[in-house]
Amino acid sequence: MAAGPPVYAKPDVSRAVEIFINIGLVFLLAIVCLLILRPFVLLIAWGVIIAVACYPVFKKVQRLLGSGEVLAAVLCTVVLLAILIVPAILMAQGLIHSIQAVSGQLKDGGAIIPTPPAAIANWPLIGAPLYRIWSLAHSDLTQTLKNFAPQLKSVLPGVVSASAGVGLTVLQFFLSIVIAGALLANAKAAYEVTCSLFNRIFGDKGPELHQLVGATIRSVTFGILGVALIQSACATLGFLVAGLPGASLWSVIFLIAAILQMGALVLIPAVIYVFATASTTKAVIFLAWCIVVALIDNVLKPLLLGRGVAVPIAVIFLGAIGGFVAMGIIGLFVGAIVLSVGYKLSIAWLGHSGAAITTS
Repeated sequence: MAAGPPVYAKPDVSRAVEIFINIGLVFLLAIVCLLILRPFVLLIAWGVIIAVACYPVFKKVQRLLGSGEVLAAVLCTVVLLAILIVPAILMAQGLIHSIQAVSGQLKDGGAIIPTPPAAIANWPLIGAPLYRIWSLAHSDLTQTLKNFAPQLKSVLPGVVSASAGVGLTVLQFFLSIVIAGALLANAKAAYEVTCSLFNRIFGDKGPELHQLVGATIRSVTFGILGVALIQSACATLGFLVAGLPGASLWSVIFLIAAILQMGALVLIPAVIYVFATASTTKAVIFLAWCIVVALIDNVLKPLLLGRGVAVPIAVIFLGAIGGFVAMGIIGLFVGAIVLSVGYKLSIAWLGHSGAAITTS
């Protein structure tokens, strides 16, 4: 006799429907929370990165002060804000000074663009056209701007957008540092929460991967971003001493290029300009300084990058580019670190999986 179709008990069906509804509500709640926090995800991520990177320094400050977490967190936050605000103020002052100087020259009827050195005309390939354009800009800037009006119209919106983006980035850094300070003030509780999260997700490997993530964040923060900031400070000093026009703008461009591991490329046009406009002695000194700036990362990276948590330059480059495209200027920093953490976690997971397959 053929067996009939299986008969499901009504309580089992009700239990399945109840589980489905519970899972659906959890997913709906998670989606709503993500939508609410979406404008702050980037700030929170960068704040967490800053807090993790500064945690060893925070503990040393706490021991030196002999106090609780709050006072040490306040001191670290004030120092970080000073590191952010002081260069921003100096950059703004430099930009305002440049604008005022240009406005004064326009009122006095003076030439804004200096006379091009005659030696430029003898440069191969680019010498003649560069000398012609430079001479025209020196004698009649208005006519030069009219000649390049189509190109300027296409570039101007991007320049305005980038200028607004710089101000927004400074505000984002400010808020992220405040968030980092709040996390450091509650460092013990935050550490316990992250440990529980990693244990819940990765099980027995949770403590090991938790330590790996912290080491990777500190390694990339100091070894890549820290070196880029040191290089930018040295390059800015050279730009100012050499009298390079728009030194603040050159500094921002160099910082972005240094994060992308291409800072030396920005120094090339600066060296060419100094050789074309300054004395030979001054130009040679500036060239020597630029060589030191370009090569200093070879000394600093081994010291700051750390051992055992090295990340390929390709991962840093892709993370910085992808972060910049997706999140703007601050994405240069967050993208490089997040992708580096993902890379190290993937390598660790593949290593454990391979070991499990080998032993099975």
